[in-house]
Amino acid sequence: MKNSLLLEALETLTKKERKHFKKMVQSPFFNQREDVKQCYDYLEECLWKNKVIPNKARLFQQLYGKTPYDDHKVRVVMSFLLKLLEQYFSYQAFTHEKAQQELFLAKSYHERKLDKHCQLSMKRAQQQLNQNPHKNALFYYYNYQLQQQEYRYQATQKRISKLNFQQINTELDLFYTVSKLRQACLMLSHQAVYKMEYETEISPEILQKAGELVLLNIPAVAIYYHCYQALSQPHKLESFEVFKQILFSQGHLFPPEEQQDLFILGINFCTKRYNAGDENYLGIQFELYQQGLRQGYLLSDGQLSRFTFRNIVTLGLILKQYEWVESFITEYEIKLNKKHRKGMANFCQARLEYSRKAYGKALELLQQSIYRDPLLQLSARTVIIKIFYETNTYDALEAQLNSLQTFLRRKKDVISYHYDNYYNMLKYTRALMEINPYERAAAISITEAIKSEEILAERHWLVEQANQLL
Repeated sequence: MKNSLLLEALETLTKKERKHFKKMVQSPFFNQREDVKQCYDYLEECLWKNKVIPNKARLFQQLYGKTPYDDHKVRVVMSFLLKLLEQYFSYQAFTHEKAQQELFLAKSYHERKLDKHCQLSMKRAQQQLNQNPHKNALFYYYNYQLQQQEYRYQATQKRISKLNFQQINTELDLFYTVSKLRQACLMLSHQAVYKMEYETEISPEILQKAGELVLLNIPAVAIYYHCYQALSQPHKLESFEVFKQILFSQGHLFPPEEQQDLFILGINFCTKRYNAGDENYLGIQFELYQQGLRQGYLLSDGQLSRFTFRNIVTLGLILKQYEWVESFITEYEIKLNKKHRKGMANFCQARLEYSRKAYGKALELLQQSIYRDPLLQLSARTVIIKIFYETNTYDALEAQLNSLQTFLRRKKDVISYHYDNYYNMLKYTRALMEINPYERAAAISITEAIKSEEILAERHWLVEQANQLL
């Protein structure tokens, strides 16, 4: 039963949710099967009281006594329980959307020809929407649904009067425009980072409509319109500035998960500009990371991705924000997944010590850690190589280069396209070692080769070392 869908879903329940779900299982309105109740009781005892993995044969015995074991019967009762759990999850999601509840209620009242009840539900739905702090695409979708329900009601009451077609059309336009722009932004950003190909172009009519002053006064339209312009036409830097301004001043109009997406869109744009040779956006990217951390939008379920953790440290080191980086590592190390926590924190601390030229501390941290991730191991080896090179420890450096070459050969299939990156770094490090001091022509030649190499990790560091040979 270890990998069953039912167990995986049950294990996500909080203590409070378990109490609520148990009431649902025991309610004859939702469940009239006694074996389903007993099944939940047994699983509850195993998972949360005894903390053991449930056993199918033992479950069957609990439910059906000494009857010969029938795997099909066990799977059927587990399937019924899973369906109930899915109903519970759906109910939970539904109860969080108060406006949607009132809209469904208005529809039911209308079908039952309870006009006063219908009007009251529509009024409550409008109140819920007005009180909603979030004004994203979903807000306009619910407004559209409300106008649709208003139309149904009006059409049966006042057939000659002017109906609310214009309001329906307006809310539908807003919902579609915001949704279309948002989706295009997400695809453009993903395409830039992962080199995927998507059909991201938006029709000129939608862009023209979205770019009208009236719609640009609506934050949900404006933020995605300017984000799309920045991502699709990176030279339009003024669009990114407007996007950032709206994000910082009116980001509260979007739910947390959407704000997280908006921060990532901004961060990815800055990364793209930096990769294109524009270092002016490093400070802005750093600001986005800091703001995202302060407001918790870079965390998922209270945890910070190790990749985000590393990217933040890298950016802080590039900007020489050493004290801030040290505070960040100390404060956010606990937010890393326990599996990767020690290795990633030690690696980032080692990089900080290397940047401060505290080479002894950096080596100690790097050599006391075990890196299970091949890419993190490559990065750690690279820092060690840079330390040995900068301290003229050539015997140790040669040993490290040989070890890296062996590692690359063994892990070529695992690290895929990163192989060329690190192999070229190794090649040019060796080439720099072979140049005698003040061999100006050789130094110039290797510098040009490094600059023109298409795929190369540590290009900036290699050019810096080559320039010192001039």
